[in-house]
Amino acid sequence: MSERSAHVDTFARDHLPPRSQWPQLTASLPELQYPARLNCAHELLDRAFVEGHDGRRAAVYSEDAVWSWAELRANTDRIAQVLMRDLGVVPGNRVLLRAPNCPMLVAAWLAVVKCGAIAVTTMAMLRAKELAAIAQKARIDHALCHSRLCDELRQAARDTGLLSHIATFGDGILEAAMQRYPEPFQAVDTARDDVCLFAFTSGTTGGPKATVHCHSDVLAMADVVARHLLQTQQDDIYLGTPPLGFTFGLGALLVFPLRFRAATVMLESVTADAVVNAIEKLGATCLFTAPTMYRNLGGRLDSARLSSLRRCVSAGEPLPQAVSDNWYAKTGIRLIDGLGSTEMMHIFISAAGPDIRPGATGRPLPGYEACVLDEENRPLPRGHAGRLAVRGPTGCRYLDDPRRQLEYVVNGWNVTGDWYYVDEDGYFWFQGRIDDMIVSGGYKIPAPEVESALLAHPGVKECAVIGAPDEQRGQIVKAFVVLREGFDGSDRVKELQDFVKASIAPYKYPRAIEIVTVLPKTPTGKIQRFALRQREMERAAHPGEA
Repeated sequence: MSERSAHVDTFARDHLPPRSQWPQLTASLPELQYPARLNCAHELLDRAFVEGHDGRRAAVYSEDAVWSWAELRANTDRIAQVLMRDLGVVPGNRVLLRAPNCPMLVAAWLAVVKCGAIAVTTMAMLRAKELAAIAQKARIDHALCHSRLCDELRQAARDTGLLSHIATFGDGILEAAMQRYPEPFQAVDTARDDVCLFAFTSGTTGGPKATVHCHSDVLAMADVVARHLLQTQQDDIYLGTPPLGFTFGLGALLVFPLRFRAATVMLESVTADAVVNAIEKLGATCLFTAPTMYRNLGGRLDSARLSSLRRCVSAGEPLPQAVSDNWYAKTGIRLIDGLGSTEMMHIFISAAGPDIRPGATGRPLPGYEACVLDEENRPLPRGHAGRLAVRGPTGCRYLDDPRRQLEYVVNGWNVTGDWYYVDEDGYFWFQGRIDDMIVSGGYKIPAPEVESALLAHPGVKECAVIGAPDEQRGQIVKAFVVLREGFDGSDRVKELQDFVKASIAPYKYPRAIEIVTVLPKTPTGKIQRFALRQREMERAAHPGEA
């Protein structure tokens, strides 16, 4: 990092990996040449008014409100004033955000970044234990939280001694404080490489990983994905199901529409019916969700209700060709399959329109390059499967995590953990994940975390958790459990599932549990999870056999 930082609290810079361990970062496109002084919230919001935006058009829709651009700006500035004047936030502080997708969460994210602070947006489903781990990793003392979700956060505060400044909204408390500060807020003069967000992603082992992104990264994902892949226009209305706690959701539903002066829809309910109703009512033009939702929508689709859609983006898990073909047959719209990662910020391989080749992910987006590597980190020729490596304007920098940094970044390339091959036309074809991450319904679930939750139950002697094939979700979490003596397995499945739901986020619980007497192991006693995965794949391929 070379520019003069605006951060008073230097925690983020102090805990970045050494520059020698960073990926190669390139800015090969003219639109990626950002000025040295840059605050991305100013560019996303205030710059629109500098350009002559009258502020009257809608910026954010929700089930019960519509905020104009002027209202979004006013609320953002009021929250920024509360953060700095009432809560004592200084540039470089981390601020945890906890809420379902809603207009206030959009304004809160922008306010944190305008303050020169670092936004740490979390999923609403996280429990106290998971929130505590995030607070400890990022040393967070400030939080803005929806009042319905504050109990778990306050428990995390008690458990850690952190999160000492929590402001709640939805109950009128933050809203009342905002009314004291009607004046505009001038964005802090941050550097383009000042950190503005930590995005947490679960690892396959150990604690949560925090990926670090700066102001220029936020704009880069818009100036590549929203500009070149989606060709975002001012009349677009973006709608989707991913929470803003995912960088997929942050980009699709906040950064992309604001960057190009369009509008976004914040859905708190993300059922298939709610999605279709919102598309029809608001005339949404672009839909972002996971293959699981496209599969659910495809089963009950009335294409007339989706007539406003121009583009549909699938990400978060591999897109089966059958889902893509079914959606195209019913809507006439080819799904845009996008490969991205939290480490890389957003999508970096994809294709749109006539460039889509069903079954393939696509090709590197403008500004990015990709290849596949062998076990010796040498590029492989086309047609040979290997480890995907990518580099471009964004890249992986883990917070205080040297081992993982060295694993992810190799010779300047980001090695994503995906297994791909490249065809003769330069299209990338997904073959699988290298690690044991379970991807279910678009959510990434680390198997060891579920195992740890199960092993805390007094009746569990040992267990193994894998991703089992599932037509609806791609994979489900399946646990193989050996019970302790004296525990009858016939009625324990629901008890174990409820036990896991109570200790970690409910979406991580094992949807299938098989009680077994023994687990397959190596001669040294290590559980052979690959043998269990193979068994489940064979069962899925031959469902009628015992």
